[in-house]
Amino acid sequence: MAIIRADRAVLDGALVDDAWIRIEGEHISDTGVGNPPAIPDIDTPGLLLPGFVDQHCHGGSGSNFFAGDTEEARIAADLHLSHGTTTIVASLVTAAPQPLLEQVQSLVPLVADGILAGIHLEGPWISEHMCGAHDPLLLRDPDPAEISQVLEAGQGKIVMATIAPERLGAIEAIRQLVAADVVVAIGHTASDYSKTQEAIDAGATVATHLFNRMPHVDHRDPGPIVALMSDSRVSVELIADGVHLNPALIAFVVQTVGPERALAITDAMGAAGSPDGDYVIGELEVEVVSGIARLKGNGALAGSTLTMDFAVKLLVEVCGLDLTVASAMVSGTSAKAMGFTDRGQLEAGYRADVVILDDSLEVSAVIQAGELLSPNLVRS
Repeated sequence: MAIIRADRAVLDGALVDDAWIRIEGEHISDTGVGNPPAIPDIDTPGLLLPGFVDQHCHGGSGSNFFAGDTEEARIAADLHLSHGTTTIVASLVTAAPQPLLEQVQSLVPLVADGILAGIHLEGPWISEHMCGAHDPLLLRDPDPAEISQVLEAGQGKIVMATIAPERLGAIEAIRQLVAADVVVAIGHTASDYSKTQEAIDAGATVATHLFNRMPHVDHRDPGPIVALMSDSRVSVELIADGVHLNPALIAFVVQTVGPERALAITDAMGAAGSPDGDYVIGELEVEVVSGIARLKGNGALAGSTLTMDFAVKLLVEVCGLDLTVASAMVSGTSAKAMGFTDRGQLEAGYRADVVILDDSLEVSAVIQAGELLSPNLVRS
């Protein structure tokens, strides 16, 4: 058993002073304010937040989840864990059929061990017209047989797949994936409003990085963005790096759909936590300059170099959002969207995933499933 006391905490969605949590094993057994029930094991002047949940991340620390290498994937997960992400979904980019199967298989053991929370297939069933940092030559229509093969390779560890609804067979594919307990996201799409609505009715419940690689909103042709924002069944991903989206737009989306539906992602690639330079995403070459990743040749954005702790700072300090709203966007909302029912809150019964931040919203320590991962917490 361990007790943590902090000057501030977001408990059950509310910001409170003089807070404490009690951890037994891997879970939180109790929380409160005022005097803790025993002498705290950790007493910090900082802020306690639920551990961050990132449902869309491709890599970090110079390593990639799509490399097909278990150790490389572990390195990437560890980088984000050090920045407070206690629950991470490994996102794969478009690949040919056999390499895709091999990439999925390489990640299964890490999901089984709890290093990863699941696998996200961002492609290959997306639009050539909105491919972004995906190889357009490898994009294809969803095929029931291929979907079955990928699901079999994933052994129940595939938790999300992104699909463009306008692709041939996409609506049927959405139903097939949902029936297999896979969250279906709509993204990298040139779909119109009605086709997007059809995809939502078929079971799609997430918007993959809203606005990015989607048609602009037109007053006569609202397109997928309006369909996704206006449907209460859909949670919307926002890349909170200040590059992919103007901070004012992030604030507008949150004000419009609410923090119970708007969630922050990193969409980070291998350069997260690493210096500028040359990288790859899938088979495509990427150059990172001043922390911004772009494809060589056409200059398209190629993921981000974001970590979730920076996202919190941007949401609060630049977007002007309340700390409780930012906390929900980087943890609870994503946990709910992905069906991770034991994550995303500092409440009794939830897994003991905790991030301790200082007054500058910098990470002081991380606790994952009750295990302290960083020291230097005792009040001097």
